[in-house]
Amino acid sequence: MAGVDDRIELVDGDITRLVVDAVVNAANTSLLGGGGVDGAIHRAAGPRLRAHCATLGGCPTGEARITPGFDLPARWIIHAVGPVWRGGGHGEDALLRSAWRHSFALAREHGVRSIAFPAISCGAYGFPPERAGRIAVAECRRALAENPALERVLLVCFDPAVRRAYEAALAEPAKPV
Repeated sequence: MAGVDDRIELVDGDITRLVVDAVVNAANTSLLGGGGVDGAIHRAAGPRLRAHCATLGGCPTGEARITPGFDLPARWIIHAVGPVWRGGGHGEDALLRSAWRHSFALAREHGVRSIAFPAISCGAYGFPPERAGRIAVAECRRALAENPALERVLLVCFDPAVRRAYEAALAEPAKPV
């Protein structure tokens, strides 16, 4: 079996076109679509996604919800609500970590073997990519160590700063889980 870091891949491109079991949406608390990756996923998945999300009653920051993938190549969409960056003193790290953990828990519950994540909270929500990258990689390593059935975690980079942050975090030695 491949090591934990061997199952993490950095990918440039459009998350809505990836052939994986699940894609993660950097959602807002309404789950009804928005800008950035959230809007792109809603557009690509089609109108049934919004209609389905309207039945869920939203999602608190730091949690996640799962829906079918509808018109995406992915079977599932996991809607993770990360925090808005407010300077780092308002529990942002813990909320981001929680959003990743909730996403991985849903993936495990639904038998997901491959999953693609955007840089949750790094776009319009302003989370510093270096800080978010360390949290993301630590949570990927933890989830992969705990779930041998999870074969691939793709970290989708929307810009060079995010890619550099992920590369730096992956270069750091893994800490004990």
